[in-house]
Amino acid sequence: MLLAAVIAARATSFLFNTLALKSMETFNLIAVRCLLAFAILAVLFYKKLKKIKLQTICFGVIVGVLYFFVMTTELIALKEASSSTVSLLENCAIIFVPLIEALLIRRLPDGITIVSTFAAFLGVICLTLQHGGLSGGMFWGLLSAVIYAAAIIVTAKFSQGSEDSLGIGIVQVGTMGVLALIPTFLFESPRLPDQGGQWVIIGILAIVCTCFGFTLQPLAQSKITAERAGIFCAISPAIATLLGAVVLHETIGVLSIVGLILILSGIVLPYLLKDKENLWGRI
Repeated sequence: MLLAAVIAARATSFLFNTLALKSMETFNLIAVRCLLAFAILAVLFYKKLKKIKLQTICFGVIVGVLYFFVMTTELIALKEASSSTVSLLENCAIIFVPLIEALLIRRLPDGITIVSTFAAFLGVICLTLQHGGLSGGMFWGLLSAVIYAAAIIVTAKFSQGSEDSLGIGIVQVGTMGVLALIPTFLFESPRLPDQGGQWVIIGILAIVCTCFGFTLQPLAQSKITAERAGIFCAISPAIATLLGAVVLHETIGVLSIVGLILILSGIVLPYLLKDKENLWGRI
């Protein structure tokens, strides 16, 4: 239930990031959002951070580096593609999770995984045809999915091997903010939001999408496997697509709908079929 809530909170970030990018640059946005979130977390969990272990810090930094690249590629993609398309592509991560794990253990994925991957691939083709080709935004969205898959696997490994999953999440957020701050000063013009509406958007991104959405994911994943965690990624495209259509008035063509169905099928079916196999096995 916690992981479902975390993924749902993060899904709203596709909408708010799209709105924030109209007035802020990529790394500047990540830096302000994550450093504000870390400051809030530091105040709330001051006593916990005083006793944090070196191992927890190392785990949090590694996870933070991965999610920094996830967020960077996501924001670059949002500049060239709709929030619903980017969310769909990024959450193909769950298709890559079993493929990466199969590569790590040097064993071919099962038939269900191959079929689901093919379905998701067809979905991406439909999105590509709808948009007249593989745009830069779609490329960055797919790259984000690969990095996100790696982040899910690493988060599961670290959170299940640590006694302080919450500490990992807090350090992760701080790491993302610090990493974003460097290219902000090197390549962009650092600035804070100068209007009330911009602060509202940043506040939602910091509190809802980061303090809650990012920080608690290691805690949620500490009790379940990476594969099981991946099924919840299906929540994100559905919410992002709905918000994009209602708030941003993004159009959804026939091929996009077909692509949506294929990608969601590729995400969900492996777990439904595996559960069915397990049920028959017990019978």
